[in-house]
Amino acid sequence: MRRHFLLLSATVGLFWIAGALRAADEPVLNTLTDKEKADGWKLLFDGKTTKGWHKYKGKDVGDQWKVVHGALALSHKDGKNGGDIITDDDFDSFELAIDWKVTKGANSGIMYHVAEIEDAPYMTGPEYQILDNAGHEDGKHAETSAASCYALYAPSKDVTKPVGEWNHTRIIIKGSHVEHWLNDVKVVSYDLGSDDWNKHVAASKFKEWKKFGTIKKGGIDLQDHGDDVAYRNIKIRVLSDKKEK
Repeated sequence: MRRHFLLLSATVGLFWIAGALRAADEPVLNTLTDKEKADGWKLLFDGKTTKGWHKYKGKDVGDQWKVVHGALALSHKDGKNGGDIITDDDFDSFELAIDWKVTKGANSGIMYHVAEIEDAPYMTGPEYQILDNAGHEDGKHAETSAASCYALYAPSKDVTKPVGEWNHTRIIIKGSHVEHWLNDVKVVSYDLGSDDWNKHVAASKFKEWKKFGTIKKGGIDLQDHGDDVAYRNIKIRVLSDKKEK
């Protein structure tokens, strides 16, 4: 009996240690490490409220945007009011880090340098496409697939994770240079206002909106495209746009 008791105790102990190790390995959501704080990172989402965000050209965040299990989630089954949401603060050169997860067939986007002067955010701000590549029509075309600069620059490869899993995005803007990263892979780079940029814009629908891509400092917008999507670990650090010597 004593032998069985010791064996049971040892087994329980191993399970407890394994569980503790798994918990230690799991990152704490919506927080900053001491190093991140020292490097100038700031949270744009505290994991509990929608503080720091408002509806595009409005006030309060719509009730279809909710904080669910530490994520800023858009659900069209609950509430009556969605719409794009945008940061209260404006940014010029920055590094944005954000996790996102889509439902089957979902479409959303992250727009930057958005000015609340037009009817829609995409009339001023370029878009980092958020998409279920396998389940949405836009996924069939590289220039409108996930991580593209929507309808302008295609990602070099598809490194999205399956629906229901979290993807990690970084958008780096330093002066006019922009980089799109997805799951630790740089997939897109371009220069705002360059000849190449202007050529791409002239061949797209964005040529109709004269302010598109010209705003130097603006808000960061999360798009409501009619589908359910969730974001978390939203953090930013302001960068200098001066060239390093």
